[in-house]
Amino acid sequence: MLRRTGRPALTGVLSAALGLAVAQLLAAATRPHAAPLVAVGQAVIDATPTPVKEFAVRTLGTYDKPALLSGIAVVLVMVTAVVGVLSARRPWVAIGGAALFGLAGAAAALSRPAATSYDAVPSLLGAAIAGATLLTWSLPRPATPDRRTFLRTTLLVTGGAVLAGAAAETTRRVRGGAAARSREAITLPAPADPAPPVGVAPGFSSARLYRVDTALSVPRVDVDAWSLRIHGMVEKEMSLSFADLLERPLRERDITLNCVSNEVGGPYVGTARWLGVPLAPLLAEAGVDAAANQLVARSADGMTIGTPVAAVLDGRDAMLCVGMNGEPLPLEHGFPVRVLTPGLYGYAGSCKWVTELELTTFADFDAYWVRRGWAARGPVKTASRIDTPRPFARVAAGKVMISGVAWAQGRGIRTVEVRVDERPWRKAELLPVPSSDTWVQWRYGWDATPGPHTLAVRATDGTGTVQTGERATPFPDGATGWHTITATVE
Repeated sequence: MLRRTGRPALTGVLSAALGLAVAQLLAAATRPHAAPLVAVGQAVIDATPTPVKEFAVRTLGTYDKPALLSGIAVVLVMVTAVVGVLSARRPWVAIGGAALFGLAGAAAALSRPAATSYDAVPSLLGAAIAGATLLTWSLPRPATPDRRTFLRTTLLVTGGAVLAGAAAETTRRVRGGAAARSREAITLPAPADPAPPVGVAPGFSSARLYRVDTALSVPRVDVDAWSLRIHGMVEKEMSLSFADLLERPLRERDITLNCVSNEVGGPYVGTARWLGVPLAPLLAEAGVDAAANQLVARSADGMTIGTPVAAVLDGRDAMLCVGMNGEPLPLEHGFPVRVLTPGLYGYAGSCKWVTELELTTFADFDAYWVRRGWAARGPVKTASRIDTPRPFARVAAGKVMISGVAWAQGRGIRTVEVRVDERPWRKAELLPVPSSDTWVQWRYGWDATPGPHTLAVRATDGTGTVQTGERATPFPDGATGWHTITATVE
């Protein structure tokens, strides 16, 4: 029984592996986003209901994408094993199964916003190779192949799959290396408008800034080939190269960025020192139509982010960022250029790998996340977080320093209060900050007595509005509630 099903199952899996490896190699050498695994994975992400996405981000964090690709691989192995078994009795199944997988991969690739007709080719070619290999293995023969012949064929197909897969990975790394080298060759000019030298916000490290996006494969953009198009409801279309941006006066600011998916007390918020070109003067040069109320940014991978035009033109430090923490943008954070709009969650004001800005209206176009039910505008809500002690920590009795951060970009933080158990709220000390767009570090000295305790924090923004204690999930416009932890004093 094992021989009757084990060998055919193995032939199905290996045939698919060979076809997939060849498809990945072709895509890596030409159009990386047309790779079947990436294209199908992106299609799965697009089709996944919002609650499931939120669960994945909340549970897996930055491991959500590897988990998705691993899941796709497991399903592929299982299905191709079944196809292999069925093909042993009905060879036409090899053709039908390969055609189905090829069409699915091609459809997924063509569904991407920045797709071209060529993007179907890697999946179709890979399917043809997989189908032909499995069909050759499955066709009736005068005699059943002996173990040595089967082993030789298996090694041949496996070797081809491994070589093609290794070549695909090498090609991907070479292309990524070219983008990295173009980044390393950049010398950023000194800012004409440097950041105010008041206070130092934590998190000034690209390694510590969170990353939440839908890109399964980080776009590798060659800065020499990059350009930005500004069009739509404007008097004059504009096209800018990276060199054009660096010739303009650059502004440097310490700005806190946060993801709308962040739960109360969550990690998806961080501060960096950004260097960029102010966006408002660029739009003024283009001449924005008075009826335009939405700025749609498009990234190299086709993502669309819709930002209220008013938020760009109201005096805040909306920028086309070219630098982060004294260096060119890291690849995973949007190199060579990203949009950053203080006071808006990332899904409504921060587009990485941006290549296009279109002036339009909210009535005429829904950006990626809005089509999935998120609020169209996305202003940041007042929030605060306890960083120390950690939840469920055990601390010694006596003076214990409770500390954390609070933010309300654009409005600033007026006060932060801490509550121990059900006692009255007590004001915390606020450390200096460069601007209202930077989170505030706070601390409070607690005379800790033995036993279990509940600690809570709330903030009041610059307008005098107290952070609400009412709990709400991130969907559709950001979480609310007081961050509350428990600690035991010994």
